[in-house]
Amino acid sequence: MLVSGVDVAELAQTYGTPLLAFNVDSVDASIAGLHVACDRYGVEIAYAAKAFFCVEFGRHLAAHPGLGLDVCSLGELAAAERAGFPAARITLHGAGKGDAELRAAVEGRVARIVVDAVDELERLASFGPPANVMLRLNTGIEAHTHAFVRTGGSDTKFGVAQHDEAAAARILLDNPQLRFVGLHAHVGSQIFDSTPFVANSHALVEAAARFAAHGLRTERVIVGGGFGVPSHPDDDEPLDSGAVIADVARCVRDCAGDLGLATPRIGIEPGRAIVAAAGTTVYRVLAVKRQSHRTFVVVDGGMYENPRPALYGARYRVVAVEPSKAAPVSMTVCGRTCENDELSTVELPGDLQPGALLAMQTTGAYTFSMAGNYNRLPRPAIAAVQAGAHRLWVRRETLDDVLRNDVSG
Repeated sequence: MLVSGVDVAELAQTYGTPLLAFNVDSVDASIAGLHVACDRYGVEIAYAAKAFFCVEFGRHLAAHPGLGLDVCSLGELAAAERAGFPAARITLHGAGKGDAELRAAVEGRVARIVVDAVDELERLASFGPPANVMLRLNTGIEAHTHAFVRTGGSDTKFGVAQHDEAAAARILLDNPQLRFVGLHAHVGSQIFDSTPFVANSHALVEAAARFAAHGLRTERVIVGGGFGVPSHPDDDEPLDSGAVIADVARCVRDCAGDLGLATPRIGIEPGRAIVAAAGTTVYRVLAVKRQSHRTFVVVDGGMYENPRPALYGARYRVVAVEPSKAAPVSMTVCGRTCENDELSTVELPGDLQPGALLAMQTTGAYTFSMAGNYNRLPRPAIAAVQAGAHRLWVRRETLDDVLRNDVSG
C-alpha cells in the first residue's frame, strides 16, 4: 500500500506506530480544486487551522498565494507566526476569547478579528487601538449534521443573535477605531447538502441590510466551511463544492441587488475539505480477540489520538497494509485505552494476526488536532509524504513529554 508513492510499511518502520502519514500532494490538489471553483466568482479561501495544523504545515500553506488562514487560539496563532505565515492573511476566530487573544488583534498580529459576542466587542473596544472587525452572527440556519458539529441554529453557543445586532452596531459606531469590515456565520460541519449554505448566505445579506440601516457597510460576508467529506464507504457522496460556491455567489449577488446593497465579497473557510483525505493513520495490531459474537482487533492507537468515533460516532475505512488471500471477516477495530474505544467495524482478512499493519484512511482532519494524553499515552508522530519522499513534521511524544508539567517534590 502506497501513500503518495511511499510504502506504508516503510513509513511505519521509519517513524513507528501509530503514525499519521500526511499526503501533501493531496492537500495541494484540494486547494487547487477550490481555487478553480472560487476564483471565477472572486470568492476568498481561508484554511481553518482547527482541522489540522503544525508549524511545517503552516510553512507549506504560506507558499500558496492568496490562501488565508483562520486561527482560533493563541496556540494556533503562535504556530502560524513560527511558520512565517503573513499576518495580513490571518483571521482570528473563537467563541470565547480572552484578553490575550483580543490584544493580538489590536497589536496587528492578525488582519482581522471575528467577534463572537457583544460582551467581547465591548472588551475589544476598551483596549483602544484600532482593529478590523467582523461580527459572527447566529443566522438561525440549522444544518442536518451531528449536534456536536452543528454551529448554527437556535441551540448553539456561537454568534451574535439578531436581537443583539443593534447593540453591536452601537458599539461599533461609538468606537470608530473598530473598523467594521463584514459579517460571518458558520452553520456546521460535515454538510452534504447545498441548501444550508445558500440559506446562510441569504440570511447574511439580509443582516447586511440591517447593519446598513445603522450606517455600517458590509464589505464581505464569510459563509463558513463544513463541506462534507465521506470517510466511510456508507457515507454520503462528497459535496460538490464547486456547485455550492456557484449557488452561494448567485444568492449573494441577487439578494444584495434586491436589497439595494453593493455586492459584498464572499469568503469560505474550509478545513476538513482540504486535509481530511490527506491523512492516513497507520496502526500496528496488538491483539485479535474472537469473542462469542464479535471479533475485536486491538491496535496501538485509540481515542487518545483519534477521539472522533467516541465523540460523535465518526466512522472510517480501515484496510490491511499487507495483501492477503484470506476471506474477509467483519472485525471491530479498537484502541488500546481503558475504554470501549471502538474506532470502526470493517471487513479485514480472516488471517489477521498481531504485528500486522492497518491503515485508517481520511484521518487528516480533527485527529491530531483533537488528540490528548488519555491514560498518559504519548501522541503519535506525523510524517509528511510528497512525490515519493517523506520527512518528519511532528516528532512522537516521549513519556518525558507527557510528564513534563508534573510537579515533583
